[in-house]
Amino acid sequence: MKKTRLWITLPLLVLAVIWSFKALMPSDSNTSINELYGFSTDRALKHVKEISRKPHAVGFPAHKEVREYIVSELEAMGLEVSLQQGYTAGDWANYSKAINIVSKIKGSGDGKALLLLSHYDSNPHSSLGASDAGSGVATILEGIRAFLEKEITPKNDIIILITDAEELGLNGADLFSNRHPWTSDVGLILNFEARGSGGPSYMFMETNRGNEKLLKEFVQANPAFPVTNSLAYSIYKLLPNDTDLTVFREDQDIEGFNFAFIDDHYDYHSVRDSYERLNRNSLTHQGSYLMPLLLHFSETDLGQLKSLNDEVYFNIPVFELVNYPFDWIWPMWFLAVGVFLVLLFFGLKNKTLSSKGILKGFIPVLASLLINGSIGYYIWGLLTAVYPEYKDILHGFPYNGHTYILAFVFLSLAVCFWMYRLVKSITVADLLIAPALIWLLICWAVAQYLPGASFFVIPLYALLASLLVTLYQKEPDPLLMWFLTLPAVFIYAPFIAMFPVALGLKMLVTATAFTTLGFWLLAPLTARYTGKKLLGTLSFLGGLIALIIAHFQSDFTPEKAKPTSLVYILDTDEKEARWGTYEHELSKWTSATLGKEKVRPDKMNNVIYSKYGSRITYSSKAPLKSIPGPVVTIENDTTLDQKRILEIGIFPQRTVNRLDVYTDTTPVSEASVNGIELSEFYLKQRGTRLFTHYISDNDSTMLKLSIPAGAELKLTLYEASNDLLEHPLMEIPPRPEDNIPMPFVLNDAIITKKTIRH
Repeated sequence: MKKTRLWITLPLLVLAVIWSFKALMPSDSNTSINELYGFSTDRALKHVKEISRKPHAVGFPAHKEVREYIVSELEAMGLEVSLQQGYTAGDWANYSKAINIVSKIKGSGDGKALLLLSHYDSNPHSSLGASDAGSGVATILEGIRAFLEKEITPKNDIIILITDAEELGLNGADLFSNRHPWTSDVGLILNFEARGSGGPSYMFMETNRGNEKLLKEFVQANPAFPVTNSLAYSIYKLLPNDTDLTVFREDQDIEGFNFAFIDDHYDYHSVRDSYERLNRNSLTHQGSYLMPLLLHFSETDLGQLKSLNDEVYFNIPVFELVNYPFDWIWPMWFLAVGVFLVLLFFGLKNKTLSSKGILKGFIPVLASLLINGSIGYYIWGLLTAVYPEYKDILHGFPYNGHTYILAFVFLSLAVCFWMYRLVKSITVADLLIAPALIWLLICWAVAQYLPGASFFVIPLYALLASLLVTLYQKEPDPLLMWFLTLPAVFIYAPFIAMFPVALGLKMLVTATAFTTLGFWLLAPLTARYTGKKLLGTLSFLGGLIALIIAHFQSDFTPEKAKPTSLVYILDTDEKEARWGTYEHELSKWTSATLGKEKVRPDKMNNVIYSKYGSRITYSSKAPLKSIPGPVVTIENDTTLDQKRILEIGIFPQRTVNRLDVYTDTTPVSEASVNGIELSEFYLKQRGTRLFTHYISDNDSTMLKLSIPAGAELKLTLYEASNDLLEHPLMEIPPRPEDNIPMPFVLNDAIITKKTIRH
C-alpha cells in the first residue's frame, strides 16, 4: 500500500509544479475583476487596438494620433486634460521634445495625491507598442472609467500621467517630475509597464528607504494575484533601474510600485508587439492590481508611507503573499542551524545516521550541481554556434526559448536521478544531510549578501521536518513527505523559468541550478523512488524530445520572423556610400542588397549607438544617391577664462528622425542642446558619443560646447531618417513575410555622415 502511495506522489509533484505556474495570474475564465470592480478586459483591449495600429515613436506621424486618442478618451469621461510640453535630455543625453498627457480626479481631502503612470510612445522605429506600454495606458483608461462609474469621491487626488518619450530616456517623466507644479503633491505612484507580450505581471517596488509600510498597505489592498518577492526587489535595487518611476524616486524621493509582465520577451520593442499577440490574461492581471490598489490608496494617508525597515516577502499559492521583518532573518537562520545540529546529534547517537553514509551523500549532491551548472553555463554558446541565427534575436530569448528551458530542466532532472542512483546502501536519512547542510550555507550567504532572498529558509525548514520524520520512522507516509516538499515546489519552480525569460537564455544556468537545488529539497521523496535509472532515462528522453522539438521550431516563419536590418550610409565628405547591416546570419533579403562584395568589419567607423552595443556586421559599396546632409554653421567661437566656447547650428535639409553627434578625444567640460544642459556626470563618463537628438517637426539643433582654450574639436554627425524602404531613390524590395525589422538598432534608415573640424 505504501509503495502505491509513494508512486502516487510522482504525478502529485507534477501537478504541484503546474499549479505553481497556474496560480500566478488570472485564467481565461476568471471574471472576478469585472464582477468586483467593473474592470472590463474587453474594453481595455479596444484601447490597445487603437493605440497600436501604427508605430508611434516620438516624431512619427502616428505619435500625435495616439496622443489625441488618449486625450479624447479621458475627456469623454468628463475629465479635464492638459498637455505638458517641453524639451529634456534625460540622464543619457537623448534630447527630445516630450508632450505629457495630464489629468486629475479631485479628492475631498488635502493629503498627498496618488499618481497613475504609464507612457504612450512606442520604441523607435518599428514597434507597435501594444504591450509596451499600450497595455499600461489601456489599464489606466479602463480602470479610471470603472472607478468613475462607482461615483465615489476619493479622499486623495488621483493624478493621471501618461508620459511621452519614455523609450528615449525617461524624458517625459523627467519633464513632469522636475517642472510640473503637481509633482510636489504626489505621495505614491502606480506605474504600469511591459517587457514582453505575455506572462504574469510582477510587482516590484521603488523606494529610497525600507519597504515595510509600502508592503503593509499593498497586503491590505489585497490584490487577487500578487506575483512578487523580495529577491527580485533586492536585485532590482542593485541594478541600474530604468522605468519612469525611477526618475520620481531619484529626483523627488517619491516612492511607488511598478507592475510589468515580461514573458514572450522576443516581441519586446518589435513590430510584433501587437494587439493580436498581447496575452489578454496579462492585461487582466494588470487590471487586477490597479483596481484594489486604486480604491485603497485613494483613501490612504500617502504622507505616512516612508519607513526605514525592510521586510522579506514572497508569493505562494493559497497563502498568496507571505511577509516578515528583516529582523527575523538571522534568528530564523540560527534556528535552522540549531534544528539541524540537534537532528544530526541524535541521528548519530541513535545510529539512524552514519558518518560514512553522510559522506557518501555528498557525492550525488556535488556531482549533480557541477554537471548541471556546467551545462547551463556553456549551453547558450553552444546553441548559438549550432544556430547562429539566434544571435540576430538581440533579446537573447528566441521564439523556442520556453522549449529550451523545458529541455534543460528535464536533462538536469536526469542527471540528478542518475547521480542519486550511483550511491547505494545509503539510508534516506543519510542522503538528506548533504542537501540540508548546503542549503544552510546558501541561506547564510543570502542573509549576508542578498537578504531579500532569505525566504529560501522556508523550504529548508520543510526539509528539516522531513529529516526529523525520516529519523524516527523507517517508512514515513509518502503523502506527508509530498506535503513537506510543497514549499520548495511552489517557491522555486517559477524561478526556473523567470530568470531565463527575464535575462535571456545566456542565463540558462539559473534554470539548471534551481532545478538541481530544488531536486535536493525533494530528496525525502525522490531518494525513495526505486526506479531512479528509469526515471533518469525518462527525464533524459523528455529533454531529448524537447531539444528535437526546439530544433524543428528553430526555422523562421511569418509568425516567428527573423529580425533583419539594412541601412544606407552616405559619407558626404568622402562622397562614398555603403550598405550596412547588423545581422550576424544574413537573410536572403539583406544579401540581395549587399551583394557578393560584402566585407566585415564595417568601413564606416562603426560607431552608431544601439542599446546592446550592437555593431554593423557586414557592409558593401552602395550607389551614390542624392541625399542632402545637414547644413552646419558656426554661430559663435569665443575664448573666456581658459575655455573655448563654440556655438554650432545643425540644420536638416530633408525630413529626418534622429541626429547622433560624436566627438574626438578633446575633453568637453560643458554642453547644451537647444539650451538643455547635458549633465556633468554624463560628460565625464560618456566616451565619444556626445548626444542623440530624436527629432520632432524637423527641428534644427543648436549645440553649445566648452572645450580647453586653443583646442581643436572634431565632430562627427550621423543624421538618419527611417524611410529607407519608402524612399523613391532606393528601390528596396519589401521584406518577406518571415522577416521583421530588427529592434534595438538604427534600422531601415538612410544615414548621412558629416565630419567638421573647428
